[in-house]
Amino acid sequence: MSTPDEVQASVVQARAAAARWAAAGWGGRRAALLGWKRSLAARMDEVAETVAAETGKPHHDARAEVLLALVHLDWAARNARRVLGRRRVPSGPLSAHQRALLAYRPMGVIGVIGPWNYPVYTPMGSIGYALAAGNGVVFKPSELTSSVGELLARSFADAVPEHAGLFLAVTGPGTVGEVLAGSAGVDKVAFTGSPGTARKVAAACAATLTPLLAECGGKDAVLVGEGADLDAVADAVVWGAMANAGQTCAGVERVYVVGSAYDGLCERIVSRARGLTPGEDYGPLTLPGQLAVVERHVKEALAAGARALLGGPGSLRPPFVGPVVLTEVPEDASAMTEETFGPVVAVNRVRDMDEAVARANSSAYGLGAAVFAGSRAAGQAVAERLRAGAVSVDSVLGFAAVPALPFGGTGESGYGRIHGADGLRAFATPRSMTVRRFAPLADLTSFATPGARAARAVELGRWWHGRW
Repeated sequence: MSTPDEVQASVVQARAAAARWAAAGWGGRRAALLGWKRSLAARMDEVAETVAAETGKPHHDARAEVLLALVHLDWAARNARRVLGRRRVPSGPLSAHQRALLAYRPMGVIGVIGPWNYPVYTPMGSIGYALAAGNGVVFKPSELTSSVGELLARSFADAVPEHAGLFLAVTGPGTVGEVLAGSAGVDKVAFTGSPGTARKVAAACAATLTPLLAECGGKDAVLVGEGADLDAVADAVVWGAMANAGQTCAGVERVYVVGSAYDGLCERIVSRARGLTPGEDYGPLTLPGQLAVVERHVKEALAAGARALLGGPGSLRPPFVGPVVLTEVPEDASAMTEETFGPVVAVNRVRDMDEAVARANSSAYGLGAAVFAGSRAAGQAVAERLRAGAVSVDSVLGFAAVPALPFGGTGESGYGRIHGADGLRAFATPRSMTVRRFAPLADLTSFATPGARAARAVELGRWWHGRW
């Protein structure tokens, strides 16, 4: 457990290293980050073994997670200059005498508070992009995956020793994160976790007006139309709901199926889910307390009139949970309103796609969703109507592997975006600059301009904007 003094010292060290990082320029930072990426690729098995040891997830899942992190680190390194570098923007007729320039400067030191479910991929969406934007980073991993966090920081120092101290890890329980967000002096905090913890982090940030980016999970829905390929839908739903033991913020937790597609899809989902073996196809629930949440959601749903098509309370065999497929779950049940974060999926019938959209949008969360409507055009049309930060058509979680796309949500899912150009800008401050090119005929920023000339210029502007 890092002490408050050690957290503070890490921020000071990262800030000093950030000055050298800035001096490296766009090219130097890109080369260093790509060098780190190559080193992580070479150490994939070592990183994956550490992830598997601390989370319990299968080794092949851990390797896939590291690959996703590499994809995002690569994109951030290669695109930072294009997104954040200085560029000219239009000055407009009133300021034609000014050259207008826009650039983004680093914020300083970013405090990243990461989760345990994807301890490499998820925080890399903040770490990699913050570094690419020119910042230093102090990373507080979950106390359940402290070794992963320390390994990531150590791997950076090993790969680019000339920038040692730029990316550091501090470890311990939530109190360490509270210090990092509150009194340690970081310039922004990027947090991933529950809405309840996010509120505590926000309170710590508020004391110093430190900006916060919060990614707080979801209750993601899949919408299925009558013309959809039910085999493809079932395959996607089972993977989206059960992969990583359901411990995915944008995983599938609700499915709304239109009319005649319902019976066939339920049969296919149950058939596929029944073939999964906890401990082989996916791992345990990493957080022991989550078992009680899963049990409560399943029991409350059944007590409220839901039916279990597969599994039930008996599926809980700590630390594992077998696949659970529920149906006819009341919309106000906890299994439909709260994040379950376990291998449980609720499949409900709806009259039409309008009802499916209404139910999907009724959630307090607004992170991700998926649509299978029978055609891509119909799927995109439905996707446009969903209150979600990211939507996949004819797949689930397709957006997670596209580094150019921003990721984040609204409501209980938090605010701000990681990944993509928006993810780079999230860790930079825009700086506007004008350079006077020549003296205008009527300088409206000078008392020396004759009043009549200034009045004619204003009248000309009024005429222009009134006409167009």
